[in-house]
Amino acid sequence: MALSRAMPGFQYDPAKGKFRSYLKTVVLHAIFRRKAQSQGEVPLDDVGALTGALVIDQHSEETWEAEWRQYHLRMAMRTIHAEFSRADVTAFKAYALEGMEARASAELLGLSIDQIYQAKSRILKRLSQIVEKQIKDEG
Repeated sequence: MALSRAMPGFQYDPAKGKFRSYLKTVVLHAIFRRKAQSQGEVPLDDVGALTGALVIDQHSEETWEAEWRQYHLRMAMRTIHAEFSRADVTAFKAYALEGMEARASAELLGLSIDQIYQAKSRILKRLSQIVEKQIKDEG
């Protein structure tokens, strides 16, 4: 709700920073307002205290960054599924994402170890390209 209220007045200006930073600020302010309201710790009109809480709360920063990376990975994996064979994607997930040994992945999937390594290499390269483009497109 906070984001939908904030967006009508939003004008993107690349000189002021990335849209991602703006979105993060809106989301974190909403989190801290809700947290402060429920705990009765900080009056809602005390923006300075809320901003200070944003700076102090390292856990929120780490959570935000992890979620942002996961978002980009999820979006990029949609493209990977469309561009690569099911066997390559399955090999990549087993070996690179789930941490299965290359030999075990190969045996399970009926592929050679070289095919496992090649799938991982090709998909990681493509994932990097996709995520880089996503970040660039964010502004």
